[in-house]
Amino acid sequence: MTQLHLGLNLSTKRTRKREFLDEMRRVVPWSRLIALIEPHYPKGKTGRPPFPVATMLQVHFMQQWFGLSDPAMEEALYDVPLYREFAGLDGAMTRLPDETTILRFRHLLETHGIAAKILAVVNEILSEKGLMLKAGSAVDATLIAAPSSTKNGSGSRDPEMQSTQKGRNWYFGMKAHVGVDADSGLVHTVVGTAANVHDINAALSLLHGEETDVYADAGYRGIEKRQQKGSARWHVAMRPSKRRQLNLKNRVDAIYDKIERLKAGIRAKVEHPFRILKRQFGYLKTRYRGLAKNTAQITTLLALGNLWMMRKALHKA
Repeated sequence: MTQLHLGLNLSTKRTRKREFLDEMRRVVPWSRLIALIEPHYPKGKTGRPPFPVATMLQVHFMQQWFGLSDPAMEEALYDVPLYREFAGLDGAMTRLPDETTILRFRHLLETHGIAAKILAVVNEILSEKGLMLKAGSAVDATLIAAPSSTKNGSGSRDPEMQSTQKGRNWYFGMKAHVGVDADSGLVHTVVGTAANVHDINAALSLLHGEETDVYADAGYRGIEKRQQKGSARWHVAMRPSKRRQLNLKNRVDAIYDKIERLKAGIRAKVEHPFRILKRQFGYLKTRYRGLAKNTAQITTLLALGNLWMMRKALHKA
């Protein structure tokens, strides 16, 4: 059979997806993450040997990056040679992980709290390379929508998700609260709550304890009354309604406005991880039922997002 020559060189074309996977292959500390999982991974003394931890971890990360369900990830491994190549499944291996194997691996990570450990290892590496400081933190939260439909096996919405109002709109789902390094914008702490939990109630749990200054928006006003004496100084934004009343022709008001601009510049860094979470990784809606599973996924993605933000610096280090 003759081949059609369409002017396409499929062996050398550098697609955006391939570039992304190549970048992540270089910056993810695979050996240290594998060491976290190996003590809990089945040894496979009977029956078919289990897939290598490295293979399953690479499959798991692709599933998170591209927003694939367990069945969709199994099908993608059959359909997309690039995915098999990334997971080391393009050689002599005659079988591919099925959706049950992918599901069990994810449950293993959830059971042993591996997501939080992944974030800790990533940040330890970034700190060792001088890319993450601990002098200050910025805190914020973002809403993550959850399916509101009751057309499912239980006939009900996720009981751990709640509704909240923002502006004039109502949202059903959860909140991802994060604490980030005020200098680099790297995430160091993640807390997941129902959407109706006020930001201030999760604020103190977002601190690592070594910061001297914390920056937050106006939604955190009053946090100073909840913290212990001698702890970090909070720099909370002025309420927008009050700031609009400032007379910039007045010298004192002009100074207050300049201070607010400086604080806003630092707080803006907390938006960078949210952009990567929602735009780079396309995480706009919860995939699982329950806060623990979804928080684990968000934590994993934000840990990998730290590596993505620092990828150029890591290449130079």
